[in-house]
Amino acid sequence: MTDASASAAHRAFLDLLHAQRVWDVELPAFEPATAPSAPLPLFHTWFAEAVAAGQTEPHTMSLATVDAEGLPDVRTLMLHDADEAGWHFATHATSAKGRELAARPYAALGLYWPSQGRQVRVRGPVTACSPAEGRADLHARSTGALASALVGRQSEVLGSTAELDRASDAAWRRAGAEPDAEVAGWTRYVVEPREVEFFQGDARRRHVRLRYRREDGAGAGPWVRELLWP
Repeated sequence: MTDASASAAHRAFLDLLHAQRVWDVELPAFEPATAPSAPLPLFHTWFAEAVAAGQTEPHTMSLATVDAEGLPDVRTLMLHDADEAGWHFATHATSAKGRELAARPYAALGLYWPSQGRQVRVRGPVTACSPAEGRADLHARSTGALASALVGRQSEVLGSTAELDRASDAAWRRAGAEPDAEVAGWTRYVVEPREVEFFQGDARRRHVRLRYRREDGAGAGPWVRELLWP
């Protein structure tokens, strides 16, 4: 590609990028003074409202971790629960994120619901749940989820797509025949929230940001609520 064609391609990309609109919908109001004293009830409410608004895959979220050298990493996965213990997800302990959490058990989560201009951010230490909880988590999900877990080898180098096809076909057959099959290393994790931020977008960019944080920085102290500049 010549310099001129590369420049033209980049200009076309920028034109396309800058033409994209943000929040071409009527956004809900959010009055932080009426928010509950703890973040979990508000999260449950916002999640239900995202579902009611037709938000696609509202249970997907970004998980950010750092590796043993302190280099950041991020990926999208599914929320499995949000309760008094924290925000839950699951993966192979041998995956990249599993290894990173073993080295540095702290993470950040991000959920984005553009249908309502809302974001939720969670930060805190991460704990691996018991093997029994991991098994229960996996077997409460779909056959496809079990088949994917049975394939394993997440984040390893793949020789070819044909190799993946063979492993996946075998895993689907086993998942159908053995719905209670165990998967070594499958682990459920929970992020214990030390900070939770709720972001409500505004068409005039007067975004509302409400942060909950533990007053003592630990998991047992009271929550402090504070507004942040957008």
